[in-house]
Amino acid sequence: MRIFIFLLLCIGSKLTSGQFLLTTFEKSKGKETTTYADCIDFYQRLDKVSTKITIKKTGLSDAGYPYHLILYSNDGKFDPARWHHEHKIVILIINGIHPGEPDGIDASMLLLRDLSTGKIRIPENIALAVIPIYNIGGALNRNSFSRVNQDGPASYGFRGNAQNLDLNRDFTKNDSRNSKSFVEIFHWIDPDIQLDNHVSDGADHQYTMTLLSTQWNKLGGESGRFIHDIFDPALYMAMNKKGWPMCPYVNFEEGDTEKGWEAFYDAPRYSSGYAALFHTISYMSETHMLKPFSDRVRATYALMQSIIEQSSIHAKEIIEKKKHDIDADLQKAEFALSWKSDGSKYDSIFFKGYTASYKLSDITGQQRLFYDRRKPFEKSVRVYNYFSAGQWVAAPKAYLVPQGWYEIIDRLKNNGVQMHRLLRDSLIDVETYHIDAYNSAPEAYEKHHRNTATKISTSLQPIQFLKGDYIINTDQPAKRFLIEMLEPAGDDSYFSWNFLDAILQEKEYYNDYRWEDVAIDYLKEHPELKTELEERKKTDTAFAHDAPAQLNFIYKNSPYYENAHLRYPIYRLNN
Repeated sequence: MRIFIFLLLCIGSKLTSGQFLLTTFEKSKGKETTTYADCIDFYQRLDKVSTKITIKKTGLSDAGYPYHLILYSNDGKFDPARWHHEHKIVILIINGIHPGEPDGIDASMLLLRDLSTGKIRIPENIALAVIPIYNIGGALNRNSFSRVNQDGPASYGFRGNAQNLDLNRDFTKNDSRNSKSFVEIFHWIDPDIQLDNHVSDGADHQYTMTLLSTQWNKLGGESGRFIHDIFDPALYMAMNKKGWPMCPYVNFEEGDTEKGWEAFYDAPRYSSGYAALFHTISYMSETHMLKPFSDRVRATYALMQSIIEQSSIHAKEIIEKKKHDIDADLQKAEFALSWKSDGSKYDSIFFKGYTASYKLSDITGQQRLFYDRRKPFEKSVRVYNYFSAGQWVAAPKAYLVPQGWYEIIDRLKNNGVQMHRLLRDSLIDVETYHIDAYNSAPEAYEKHHRNTATKISTSLQPIQFLKGDYIINTDQPAKRFLIEMLEPAGDDSYFSWNFLDAILQEKEYYNDYRWEDVAIDYLKEHPELKTELEERKKTDTAFAHDAPAQLNFIYKNSPYYENAHLRYPIYRLNN
């Protein structure tokens, strides 16, 4: 018995000291990243050591594995609603969305281990939620070659998930189980700050860490101004003090960094763009691919520390400004559907780069770019981080969505959108959209041939709705999300991602010989259309010699033409 107690005490001592919880990263002296199985096993062991941490299984991935969400709070209470009630800043950390970029996976293991064992402390007004590995399927698909530009680790996961989807393009379209599970996690946590850890390809420079912030104009309101003027500068200063000077994400693959660059536009498909729709301040860390893996992990650790520290200092402002912006959106009459860079405005930053030069390629014999590390420079460069709205839309009082479009309804419900159903068949006067023009991409992008450059016209029409169809009032916290998803001209709307493409195809047709007999009688009854037909023949030579086009012109301007073709099937109620 005494030997047994002695062994328990020895094991307990190891657990308390953290020796029992060394990570793969540490054991390999910064050369290797953890596997999925070892990562989850590590957190399960950590859970047994500390009362400040718990693991919640929630949702499935495309790979069939469940998500393990790690929750950390000093008081051992793990209810996000309680966290918010107690005015804690809730920080959500996403790791391994691209498992070939594993820096955040290992850095988070180190951070949570150090917090749980008391090596470092977290402020009392902070609570953490961590997704250890988001792209589980990609993490299981390990190799040593797919990140050819990257300096370590020895092996790593693959960018595509179990469906070969890039999950950092799936936050709103929700093609994957991964993203469906994520949005449930996101709305349960309701984070004030979100960090999505990455590694960046791109131009060479002297920094290990670069940071992509939510584009502050696009986030908008008081929170947008706050991150641009106060919070982001505080993060850069904190990282500099920790010995990891940081610069804004260098937003191009190759070129002369001395010329500066345009800030990244984070559309809603991305983690930071998605979070902005719900007034969450969001970041993507982008460690630089050519820096050693060990340095990249430690820089990511330092960034997470800095975000925690500054969030604690500015907690009152973060909470107040988020609430203000949510309330302000409920009163807003117009919303932006797209954004464009304002080339006349920029921020000047002090930048440490390498001179871009050219030399003959040993392979092609042509000139090739290289960054001359023998010629470092430090100078002021321009970052064009001011965006303006490219298109505005008036917010309706409500949207009406027929129940047949359940793919849309399911995605809205998954995002916490409140809605109710018609109790009886009803004829309702609504604003309708007609799709006048659009471009459909010839090549697939993330499982879709996207629609862009969408042009619409509007009209007021009485539309027959059925019992069970949905009415979605916009007077709710998801107002901005609703508008950007349901307006067809939105950059990342459901229409842009092909969920409504069935309306782009006619379902009923005619035989020319039969239609011509009917069309003759119709023109006699509608001489105004006959006049319009003859005028077009006079002004359009090709049309005048194209008999099928003339028959189709009459058809499209008659009640025989199906009204569902090109009529957008989501309707607006304005009063």
